[in-house]
Amino acid sequence: MAAQQPKRPTMNDVARDADVSLKTVSRVVNRMTTVDPAMTDRVLVSIRRLGYRRNDVAATLRTGTETRTIGLITADLQNAFYTPIAAAIASAARARDFHLITASSEESPDLEKATVLDLFQRRVSGLVIVPSGDNHRYLRTEVKMGTPVVFVDRPGGGLRADAVLLDNAGGAAAAVDELLAAGHTRIAVLLDSLEIYTMRERHAGVQVALERAGVALDPALVGHRLHTPDDAAAAVATMLDLRRPPTAVLCGNNRSLIGAVDQVWRRRSDVAVVGFDDFETSRLLPMPVRIVNYDAAELGRIAAERAFARLDGDTSAARTILLPTELVSRGGFAR
Repeated sequence: MAAQQPKRPTMNDVARDADVSLKTVSRVVNRMTTVDPAMTDRVLVSIRRLGYRRNDVAATLRTGTETRTIGLITADLQNAFYTPIAAAIASAARARDFHLITASSEESPDLEKATVLDLFQRRVSGLVIVPSGDNHRYLRTEVKMGTPVVFVDRPGGGLRADAVLLDNAGGAAAAVDELLAAGHTRIAVLLDSLEIYTMRERHAGVQVALERAGVALDPALVGHRLHTPDDAAAAVATMLDLRRPPTAVLCGNNRSLIGAVDQVWRRRSDVAVVGFDDFETSRLLPMPVRIVNYDAAELGRIAAERAFARLDGDTSAARTILLPTELVSRGGFAR
């Protein structure tokens, strides 16, 4: 006679164990944010104690097995920086017979949260996210229930989770050190919003290098909230018209780099240009530039590696992995 299989725990079992209503368990399982946090914790403790796992939830709520999907939320789909990251994660997912769902928060914390919750409703197995905001406490319930979350390019806030980051401050400092060594002291800095982690880190790296050299950063040479190439080109045009214009420009991302090169090239100005984030056609730029480069695909590969390790049962402490940068030469072939 075949041994009787042990009964799998149900939501009713969880409700009895946690001494709450079945409706409360259902609301916690369905990631509703209106449940009292203390009651949510009680339900989650019972879920873990009884072994009521996420795939059981999926089987209860809908027909079929787990979706075998990884969600990726980037901050701006127009930025080519995210293309190799997405490609690396998609490749890792295919190797495990998973699918990748990609979305964008457009640098909006509210849109980020709405998109994340939508992906959870679709029962993604794991999530890789380029965070736009700095408060990710709303992910705690999902993480406690076993869904891995990995932050990439920027750290999350209020949540212990793996993060794969670049040495942004070190890369910016190295770029400024090189400009200072070449005799530049009037260095312009073009940045997107300082609410973005990478922009803050790159700005901090600039300040460290300048302070180390005893050089002051002229506020007139700092541009903020430059989101498009046109924004950067307009800022550079204004700076070049100053009585004491910059002799070098450091760009916080590749979109600012394109705008700066456009303006400097049009004016035939003898201004050195350095920027972050290499892109496929950078070698075709009409003037020589230096770029703070890194392996963007490696960011995606390691992020996927951490997500799948968690899915495979890795319960070690959350870790932050920092990838190095290097300065490379691009452009100058049309001159």
